[in-house]
Amino acid sequence: MTDSNFPSGQPEEPKVPVAPVESAQAAPEKVAKTAAATEGWERATLEKLATAALVEQRAARRWRIGFRLFWILLVLGVMWFSFHHGKNAANTAHPASHTALIEIKGEIDADANANAEWIIDSMRQAFEDDGAQAVVLLINSPGGSPVQAGMINDEIKRLRGLHPEKPFYVVVEDVCASGGYYVAVAGDKILVDKASIVGSIGVIMGGFGFTGLMDKMGISRRLITAGSDKGMLDPFSKENPQQVEMIKTMIDEIHQQFIAVVKVGRGDRLKETPEMFSGRVWNGEQAIKIGLVDGYGTVDTVARDIFKAPDILDYTMKENFAERVAKRFGAEVGSAAGKALIKTPDLK
Repeated sequence: MTDSNFPSGQPEEPKVPVAPVESAQAAPEKVAKTAAATEGWERATLEKLATAALVEQRAARRWRIGFRLFWILLVLGVMWFSFHHGKNAANTAHPASHTALIEIKGEIDADANANAEWIIDSMRQAFEDDGAQAVVLLINSPGGSPVQAGMINDEIKRLRGLHPEKPFYVVVEDVCASGGYYVAVAGDKILVDKASIVGSIGVIMGGFGFTGLMDKMGISRRLITAGSDKGMLDPFSKENPQQVEMIKTMIDEIHQQFIAVVKVGRGDRLKETPEMFSGRVWNGEQAIKIGLVDGYGTVDTVARDIFKAPDILDYTMKENFAERVAKRFGAEVGSAAGKALIKTPDLK
């Protein structure tokens, strides 16, 4: 039997749907468009992020530059102000009538604040100021360089000769010894506290010798000089009695110079005793009795009661902030340069 549905006697093949040609061709284009759209979005996002980061970096850079400029200007401003206004109070407005004050505190030395250059400059300003009715030198010093003290003493005498109408008093705080007293005797009067330490009219020169220790340790000194006295008082060589006598003669001469300055400065007020020029010190009460000083007083009492000019203006030249920074910077640079020179190898 045959099925009536298949007249040819062969079964009919099933129909397979065929995809339209157009859709198969359009697929790659859609994929390409989708990929392009995705890449465009990523690129745009990356560009926005990069732009934002760049803007942020520029803003941060501007802030850093601004802060640095601010601190540089601030430091320069402080240094300028300190340099121009910190030298001494005489550069600022001051009362028409006042007592000028100069201070000597600490060791008198070329490298100290109490050096001849600064003290002399302060003295000149004080004496030349018409508003200063008198000048007071406040001393609290154990002494120091006889050269620096002598320079100050000589300049005070010169200024007093140029301005004889202007009184010059010296006021002692705790100590006025050796080089400090060398300066003080140039004053019209010296006023102290009853417990002040005054005197020490003498000259000292000291050092150390290490020859005994070197002998015990088996160390010998090899010193070569041109000139028989070039190695005088070398601490690592044995003492030469002839050289010691030469040094003693030299300091004896300086001592006599000191004594002469004291006698000229104090004049008839001085009541000489055997111990006066021995280098010993006295308290204020004892110093008055032997004429080393004239009486008791302070800066305030002198200005108020003697000079009748209670307003006190400090003319003392002092190291300001800018100079301290400059010295520290210079020392650091010098140290670094020295180390660099030492560590630099030879080029071969």
